[in-house]
Amino acid sequence: MLSKLRLLRPPVSSGTRLISAWECKNYSDKKNSSEKNHRRKTTPPLIEVIKPVKINYSKRTKKNYEPVNISKREIQTKYNEPLTLCPLVSKTESCNNSNPPKSSHSPETLNPVSETNNEWQNGSNNKPYFKNMSLIGGAVILAGSLYGIWNSDILKLKKDDSSIKEIKKAKKSRKLIQIPALSQSIPDNVQYLLIGGGTASFAAFRAIKSADPTARVLVISAEGYLPHMRPPLSKELWYGDDSEMAKSLNFHQWNGTTRSLFYEPDPFYTPIEELASAKNGGISLARGWKVESINVSEKKVKLNDGKEISYDKCLIATGSVPKTLKLYNDASQDVKDKFSVFRSIADFEDLMEELNHVKSIAIIGGGFLGSELAASLANKGKKNGVKIYQIFKENGNMGKVLPKYLSQWTTEKVRDEGVEVVTNTEVENCSLDNNGEKVNLVLNNGKNISVDHVIMAVGAKPNTELAADAGLEVDPNLDGYLVNAELQARTNLYVAGDCACFYDNQFGRRRVEHHDHAVISGRLAGENMAGAAKQYKHQPMFWSDIGPSVGYEAIGIVDSSLNTVGVFAKGNPKDTSLSTNKTDENTTINDTDTPAELESKNIFENNYNKGVVFYLKNDVVVGIVLWNLFNRMSIARQVLKSDRCYKDLNEVAKLFNIHGDSS
Repeated sequence: MLSKLRLLRPPVSSGTRLISAWECKNYSDKKNSSEKNHRRKTTPPLIEVIKPVKINYSKRTKKNYEPVNISKREIQTKYNEPLTLCPLVSKTESCNNSNPPKSSHSPETLNPVSETNNEWQNGSNNKPYFKNMSLIGGAVILAGSLYGIWNSDILKLKKDDSSIKEIKKAKKSRKLIQIPALSQSIPDNVQYLLIGGGTASFAAFRAIKSADPTARVLVISAEGYLPHMRPPLSKELWYGDDSEMAKSLNFHQWNGTTRSLFYEPDPFYTPIEELASAKNGGISLARGWKVESINVSEKKVKLNDGKEISYDKCLIATGSVPKTLKLYNDASQDVKDKFSVFRSIADFEDLMEELNHVKSIAIIGGGFLGSELAASLANKGKKNGVKIYQIFKENGNMGKVLPKYLSQWTTEKVRDEGVEVVTNTEVENCSLDNNGEKVNLVLNNGKNISVDHVIMAVGAKPNTELAADAGLEVDPNLDGYLVNAELQARTNLYVAGDCACFYDNQFGRRRVEHHDHAVISGRLAGENMAGAAKQYKHQPMFWSDIGPSVGYEAIGIVDSSLNTVGVFAKGNPKDTSLSTNKTDENTTINDTDTPAELESKNIFENNYNKGVVFYLKNDVVVGIVLWNLFNRMSIARQVLKSDRCYKDLNEVAKLFNIHGDSS
């Protein structure tokens, strides 16, 4: 197309003129001779814009004006700048022409090209022809420009699509950076060895250093990041307009303060090469390294490159790993590339980037993580027009935790955030469509959903990879390393956090996957490693925030299969302010209430703004949910610790002051 355009010589519009090759040469020579340090020759444009010259001519001047012929040598020596006007005709033509034009400044002769062109432009009979040719030339130029723009857009789209695929490919093959780069820098013998770099490990080494200020602690983490908290990854980091803050892993807490996801900055940790010689000991990190096996009898561990490290005391705090779906495990690699799990900082960074390139995401799972992510992504995706689907088999969000009526009410709040919630449904199959750009989810209700990306939030399982070679017991029902009340799995070997299956004096054998348990169990394990002999008697709590309308704290056995009694403050359903609901009336709801009884209590008019839900086992309170009520956990602990039957739970609910300030 461009080669065809070069053959066309469009007419020169008013205010421009074509420059001859001779002028180009002289202009270039002039520039090059005047600029000593100019390395590249400068060539003037082929079309030069000039300003029309306004000259007042007298009648005599007009009548007697003759075009002046100036020789090339005179032009070159007289003028320092390129000519803005050129002679009407060449020297030879001037001699042969006995009828010169009337005026060289007439509109027709301001921008002469040649004598033929002058006659073409000056002839009054040829004006329609000139206009037609101008239109044709302009149309050709316009068509060429449009084609160039269209072609460049296509190439840009292909380039963008290719770059997106390259980014995704790079994410899938993300290489973990090891710090230090070589295992020779890691000490051969350490006093305290902590396997895992999460919250439990952080709490443990803080406790160890408090009890033993000169302790030398080595933390080996398979992740390439500093010890950090996980809850904000699905909640706080997705809210707010400052995307750069989120990318730097800083966030605003609900109380308005700003903090980092990392517990301590890098300078807090002792360089690993200096750990053995540090006068006051220290805490060092080996990031990106993985412990492959433990020899319990010899008190040694082996790294993934074969290096062995001896220890005096060791803690296993390897946490848990996300579960995946069977349909994902059986799928081809192209389909798997459309799926992801969500647990680590790398998962957060990948999903944050993914949100900029997709228009639809499906989240499979209706528990804590799935519900929090659905609300968070819907809030974040509003600006980009990203559609969020949430698919799960329960009747409502967190259906395994909340009583049915509260779960369904929560689902409506999630829908208010812009999430398309699909309840009582499972994904049976999946395949690629639209030339592999989308993944088609086949549901068991006969419908299909086509999305750009799928997140599996279907629970987690404890990371017990080290159990088999080490000869450690794993609970057959709850999973997790079996430990005693002091969190010991073997002599000098402790377990804390998600992967510990501990004995609860009140509720029996348990395994908990929540932040509070990781903090307290890690702290207790660290104290016991430093010489204490404390039992784990703490009753762990947890919390969840689902958008701006739902926030709760819970403690004990919180299971929707148990009998529940909920006491909620009545209020105006249109009043979204939790702290202004001052009425003394309560609504008491039992999970055994029939639909007629629920309707008689006007539960659909009640917004469940604030309240408390009691979970009962043999009429004894074994769990409590504080619904949009905060800073009352100490009261809940006292109620659970009493381990008794209550005749009137309305009276117990008064202890929580559900009509007061919720904060």
